[in-house]
Amino acid sequence: MATVAADTGARLGIHAQDDTGCAVANTLAAVDAGATHVQCTANGYGERVGNANLFPVVAALELKYGKRVLPEGSLREMTRVSHAIAEVVNLTPSTHQPYVGVSAFAHKAGLHASAIKVDPDLYQHIDPDLVGNRIRMLVSDMAGRASIELKGKELGVDLGDDRALVGRVVERVKERELQGYTYEAADASFELLLREEAEGRARRYFRVESWRAIVEDRPDGTHANEATVKLWAKGERIVATAEGNGPVNALDRALRVGLERIYPQLAKLELVDYKVRILEGKHGTSSTTRVLISTSDGVGEWSTVGVAENVIAASWGALEDAYTYGLLRAGVEPSE
Repeated sequence: MATVAADTGARLGIHAQDDTGCAVANTLAAVDAGATHVQCTANGYGERVGNANLFPVVAALELKYGKRVLPEGSLREMTRVSHAIAEVVNLTPSTHQPYVGVSAFAHKAGLHASAIKVDPDLYQHIDPDLVGNRIRMLVSDMAGRASIELKGKELGVDLGDDRALVGRVVERVKERELQGYTYEAADASFELLLREEAEGRARRYFRVESWRAIVEDRPDGTHANEATVKLWAKGERIVATAEGNGPVNALDRALRVGLERIYPQLAKLELVDYKVRILEGKHGTSSTTRVLISTSDGVGEWSTVGVAENVIAASWGALEDAYTYGLLRAGVEPSE
């Protein structure tokens, strides 16, 4: 390209596909060689495996090459814009996308967490705030004190210098992960656990008496799904029944029907993702099941986890955490 530019004096450009995973690198190499026109797509969307991803190209040109390609302050909108476009095309944002993915500045327990506590630049190539992203501490059964302290700070939970409290949280995380829970992808469930230890009580907006889900197989091959929940909220016993397109959806609707009158804030909540994983075991269909649920209130999203041998019970555990955290985000005071 440099030779062509020198021989012709023409303005050159680059349009790179990502078939070999080199589209961004090839685009930046073309800029080095004299290209002044680069073609990219948002989030790399395109045929086959996609095109050069606009966002890492722009970020690299601004932050690594020192070239001004956006108006002042616009780079901080990059993460928001990336996720908004993913929402428009109805694709889940890639968690591992450079610069803008939720895992782009994620750090797990051990050396990473200890180093980040000393100086974030030791394990980060840029300040995530420059692209509108943020540091994310992951909590797992490898969690140490530094991880818990940093995660508490990230979530706005003041742990102070209470080493005993941090120790209790570490042990609870390890104990629950042995049961099949994972908090790396369930920040909301972890925050509820953390607050329970820090405040000496669980956040309870409602108390469950019982629930049940019924799936009816009809002669015409269709299925009917119905759920009933019995619970207490603000001293009132509530019985609610609802139908859904599956047993979990029916439970979600029944819980919403029962609680929305008392907590109108729940009307804004929407389940946006549901994942089931069968954990390794020796009992076939009776193996432990882990369910991850992502919920949105129109402003932000959070993830919760439930674990049980029964997939519906695991889903119920994740649903309970999702609604509890949604009310916590809304600033509602616990009633229990």
